[in-house]
Amino acid sequence: MTGRELLRDAALPGAVALLGAFELSSLGPDGWGYGIVLECVACLLLVWRRRYPLTACTAAAVAVLTMPWIGPQLDEPATPILVAALVAYSLARRLPDLRGLLGMGVIALMLLVDYGLVDGRDHGPSDVIFVAALFAPPYVLGRLTRKLAAQATQLRLQHALIRDEAMRAERARIARELHDVIAHSVSAMVVQTAAAQDLVRTDPDRAGAVLEDVAAIGRHALSETGRLLHVIRDDADELGLRPAPGMAMLSELVARFRDSGLDIDFELDGPLRELPAGLDVSAYRIVQEALTNALKYAADRATSLRLTSTPTTLQIRTSNVSGDPGSVGGSGLGLVGMAERVSLFGGTLSHGVTVDGRFELDAVLPVMTGEL
Repeated sequence: MTGRELLRDAALPGAVALLGAFELSSLGPDGWGYGIVLECVACLLLVWRRRYPLTACTAAAVAVLTMPWIGPQLDEPATPILVAALVAYSLARRLPDLRGLLGMGVIALMLLVDYGLVDGRDHGPSDVIFVAALFAPPYVLGRLTRKLAAQATQLRLQHALIRDEAMRAERARIARELHDVIAHSVSAMVVQTAAAQDLVRTDPDRAGAVLEDVAAIGRHALSETGRLLHVIRDDADELGLRPAPGMAMLSELVARFRDSGLDIDFELDGPLRELPAGLDVSAYRIVQEALTNALKYAADRATSLRLTSTPTTLQIRTSNVSGDPGSVGGSGLGLVGMAERVSLFGGTLSHGVTVDGRFELDAVLPVMTGEL
């Protein structure tokens, strides 16, 4: 146990001990000094309630219940009630099973001995109800708190697993799409190399031009291959037989979402230049996911989409009313996928809800020069 943890666990029992000492010294009953010592012993034992819950809490309760034998009666000070509540709560909260009931049984036995041998008052069913009302609520609260804490931990673990799986799946899909691009490049290289072989004797100049194209395609394929490190293809029964989508299909994508009921204010700032194949696929997927989020979460089923194309960057920006997925029960996994795609190309992604309640997403992708 670290010093900070020890200080944290000692704070509440220390406060109870100070309160008990002040109470007994103010009341001044017979044997009040012994009462202060016993309360302090009980609170000292409760410092270890997290590490040794059954032993420490039971011993703390026994220490307080010994008070009528050498100090004031239990009906005089009120601080022992606080100790009893903390004991009952800790027995339920800190033990994973029902062993805390053993400690509660020892406490009940000690109370029975106190009432029978030390306390000279008449006792009846009301005393049983009083003791039950004293110990049962904090014990039940402790069990409920433990169950809720366990459920919260399990939910956090499940959410982390889901996010990790989503990241792996997104990387796999990126790998498949880039694989299709590379396969196309290699096929083109094979065809053009064969053509150059036929031309090398009859038309050397033309053969040289063809080989320059082959070299350019090869450089592009190597660039794309570098982005496939540590990713694998998914096994979601998608064989990659369809051609990879790209920004040339953007108008069709926007039209499809409009047909689905999403009002899109689309603006293209600057001519959309031809992009490297891998970047072209990822830019399309980012727009697709952004529009999907807007379709799901936009309060008025409307969004603005603005693309800004420069010689060195492609910026994708969307904005819609009250569209934060995290605020309406979304998992945020679509944002995870977009972040993976953006980071793969060394870009930046920012998103969040503005002060006027609009969810804005801004992705900036660098356009690598020297690629086809």
